[in-house]
Amino acid sequence: MGFGSYDESEQQNQELNTDDDTEGVNVHENDHEGELTFESQASTDDLVDQLKTIKSTANDD
Repeated sequence: MGFGSYDESEQQNQELNTDDDTEGVNVHENDHEGELTFESQASTDDLVDQLKTIKSTANDD
């Protein structure tokens, strides 16, 4: 068998049990509505300078 080949006998007569009564995944279970605020004493320029320092340190590694 080459790459990507499969045994067709393994693909026949496969049964999928769909009779169980379990519920599906609730993708909205942890949805949150609201607002997030963050207060900092640092100015935008200070934060940008810190980011540049972090990036340059990470690039040196």
